[in-house]
Amino acid sequence: MMSASPKKRPTTSAANELSPELFAALNSFLYYLKVEKGLAQNTIDSYRRDVADFLAYTTKSLPRYQADDLVRYFISLQQIGLISTSLARKRVALHQFFSYLAKQDIPVTVDFDLIPKIKLAQHLPDVLSVPEMFRLLDSLPGETPLQIRNQAMLELLYATGLRISELLGLTIHEIIYPDQVLLIRGKGNKQRYVPVLEDKLELLRHYVEHVRPVLLKHKNNAWVFLNKFGGKLSRMGFWKILREAVIQAGIKHEVTPHTFRHSFATHLLEAGVNLRIVQTLLGHASLNTTQIYTHVDTRYLVETHRMYHPRA
Repeated sequence: MMSASPKKRPTTSAANELSPELFAALNSFLYYLKVEKGLAQNTIDSYRRDVADFLAYTTKSLPRYQADDLVRYFISLQQIGLISTSLARKRVALHQFFSYLAKQDIPVTVDFDLIPKIKLAQHLPDVLSVPEMFRLLDSLPGETPLQIRNQAMLELLYATGLRISELLGLTIHEIIYPDQVLLIRGKGNKQRYVPVLEDKLELLRHYVEHVRPVLLKHKNNAWVFLNKFGGKLSRMGFWKILREAVIQAGIKHEVTPHTFRHSFATHLLEAGVNLRIVQTLLGHASLNTTQIYTHVDTRYLVETHRMYHPRA
């Protein structure tokens, strides 16, 4: 039998989605870590987030979990861009969890010898820390029309996790202010709704209503982000803007547009957001997970995004 568990329910969005069976197993494991192992609360919270996210992602009964479930889960995390140190930590947490269940005579059949160990990268990851991202964004000037445009672009890129092609391809008709979402046309012309933090949406609205007309110069197009001649901003133009912003912020390692997308995903996952939600926000289709997208409510996406995004 599993030991008694504390009554306090884990507060992460992933834990709140668990079945009574999985919730009881997780809670018992956390109690074991606290009482028998004597781990610090921060460590226990990390275990809670890591285990709950996997359990909510796969949603099986305990005896039905197999090593393949974990392999597919880690592949999905890698595809999103989670750094190797975080992947290694999650593997340790899940190994500890399933080992604990086995010791409690729960019939689990996960063989961790079949789950490859995570090789830690020796180079700087394509992710900024939360303080680095804040430093970059907070250092952006916002006085001239071009500076306000740059500020709106970079804030929006981190607030939404958009691909650079999606950001530059955004039109004014795809900003849905009442619902605080963008209608994004991603790879393969697949559409999805992406929430925008309220203050970032207001920054975008200010740019669109007051700055964009100045850049447009009486031309007629619907692109949101324009160059100084009133045409659609190019990828090369955006790269130049980003490079100058990185230098201005004093960040020494390489930052690309995809760094924003990877950082967006990593920061939400580290805060405890369910991988399924992050995949949906990114429009990141997987052969194993495409079917889950229709089960994620847009309003829930908006509320979860607002609750856990570091910039909120």
